[in-house]
Amino acid sequence: MLTQIHPSAIVDSDAKLGLGVTIGPFCTVGPHVVLEDGVELVSHVAVDGHTRLGEGVKIFPFSTIGLPPQDLKYKGEETETVIGARTQIREHASIHRGTVTGTGITRIGADCLLMATVHVAHDCVLGDGCVIANNVAIAGHVELGERVIVGGNSALLQFVRVGTGAFVGGLTGVTRDVIPYARVFGTRAELMGLNLIGLKRRGLENAQLHAVNNAYKFLFTGPGVFADRVVALNAEAEDPYIKDMLAFIAAPSRHGILTNVSGEEE
Repeated sequence: MLTQIHPSAIVDSDAKLGLGVTIGPFCTVGPHVVLEDGVELVSHVAVDGHTRLGEGVKIFPFSTIGLPPQDLKYKGEETETVIGARTQIREHASIHRGTVTGTGITRIGADCLLMATVHVAHDCVLGDGCVIANNVAIAGHVELGERVIVGGNSALLQFVRVGTGAFVGGLTGVTRDVIPYARVFGTRAELMGLNLIGLKRRGLENAQLHAVNNAYKFLFTGPGVFADRVVALNAEAEDPYIKDMLAFIAAPSRHGILTNVSGEEE
């Protein structure tokens, strides 16, 4: 559990390092950084600002964590970046600190995987277990629930919300909020049904899967006005997964809920 710092690394004397931290060649660690036990910076990693990396976090070469946001309103305020335990951040990723015009913190949960060249902008929140594939651009103030998967080369507009367990396909532009457990694809995202594979991995049996899927179909392809269908489903919903979808729809939204359903919807 000895801490190892390569001779070429520059680590500020005020940085706080836990047990078993490994800092590889040509890394830089700023004065307000906290590296918890077992954190590894492989090489050429820059960590700055008021940044905390949780236990067992591993950062790969040429990534930058906690640097100032790409926001012209930012004037050097002391905002934060927090990354949860065991998260892995691959090569050339960039994660920026929060802003005082936002929440003041950029937060990434535990057990996430951010692949090469992912960008997470200021004031974003990523839940535990998210997997973000190569070249994904996540704009400021975006919120992802737990275990969201985002395919490569996708882009998420600022203030967008993506619900728990949702799947965003590759090359997808997300400009409206995506309900929990949905699948979306397209240059401008369209609903393609539920993430049934993800739901099965959560342990849902066929009867519950059918109930949740029927609720989804009623919400997005049923007769009448969407708002009226939400009210009707709220009156009878008992399943926790259906309630998750309804609570997400009821929460405040900058861009509104994505409701356009592709012809490929199941």
